[in-house]
Amino acid sequence: MLPTTSLGGRGQGNGALSGRDAARHTAGAKRSKYLRRLLRLRHMDFEFALWQMLYLFTSPQRVYRNFHYRKQTKDQWARDDPAFLVLLSVWLCVSTVGFGFVLDMGFFETIKLLLWVVFIDCVGVGLLIATLMWFISNKYLVKQQNRDYDVEWGYAFDVHLNAFYPLLVILHFIQLFFINYVIVSNSVIGYFVGNTLWLIAIGYYIYVTFLGYSALPFLKNTAVLLYPFALLIVLYLISLALGWNFTKMLCSFYKYRVK
Repeated sequence: MLPTTSLGGRGQGNGALSGRDAARHTAGAKRSKYLRRLLRLRHMDFEFALWQMLYLFTSPQRVYRNFHYRKQTKDQWARDDPAFLVLLSVWLCVSTVGFGFVLDMGFFETIKLLLWVVFIDCVGVGLLIATLMWFISNKYLVKQQNRDYDVEWGYAFDVHLNAFYPLLVILHFIQLFFINYVIVSNSVIGYFVGNTLWLIAIGYYIYVTFLGYSALPFLKNTAVLLYPFALLIVLYLISLALGWNFTKMLCSFYKYRVK
C-alpha cells in the first residue's frame, strides 16, 4: 500500500532497516494489516472518513495534504484505515438501490445491478485504471528511475477510490432527481442537463486523480494528467451537437444487463 519503498536514513547506523522493521514495512505486511482491520469496525475512524468524503468535494487538496501527514507519522501515503472503503461500499449500495427504484427495477434486477456496479464499474474498472496509472507513473513520471522511489499499485488504487467517490455521488445520486422528469425526455434540455452532469463528474475524476499523483514529491510533469480535459470537452460539445444523451444510454445499458 506504500507509494514509496525508500529505506534510506532509517533503522540502524548503516541506514538499513532491522529485520523486524523491514518485515513490518513491506507491502505484504501492510496489506495484511489493512485486511485485518477491515473486519474490526470498532477500530475504524468513520468520522475522519466522512471528513475526507466531504472535502473531496469542497477542497480535495486538503485530503491529499493529510496524506503527507500520514507519510510523516506512519511512513506511508495510502490509507491504513479501511473506513473510507466501507463507507464507499455503503454509498454504492444506497445509490444503486435508488437507481433501481428510478428505473422501476424489481428486487432481483436491483441486486444484479448492485453486483454490476460494485464488481464492474467500481472494482473492475478501478483495477484497470489503477494498473494503467501505476505503469504510466512509474515508467514516465518518476524523477529518478530508482527502486527506492516508485508508485506502488496500492496507492494508485487508493487514488482511484478518492476520484470515484465524487463521480458516484454526481451520477448515482444527484442525477437521480432529474432522470425521469428531465434527462430522459427527448428534448435539448434533457441531454444538456444529463451530459453536463457527466462532464462535471468525469472532470472531477480527472482533477482528483491529478491531485493524487501531484502529491507525490518524487513525480514530475504530473500536469499531463490534466490533458484528458481537452478530449472530454470536445466529446461534450460533439454530444450536444449530435444530441447524444449519455444518461439515457446508461439507463438502457443497465436495463439490458439485468435482464
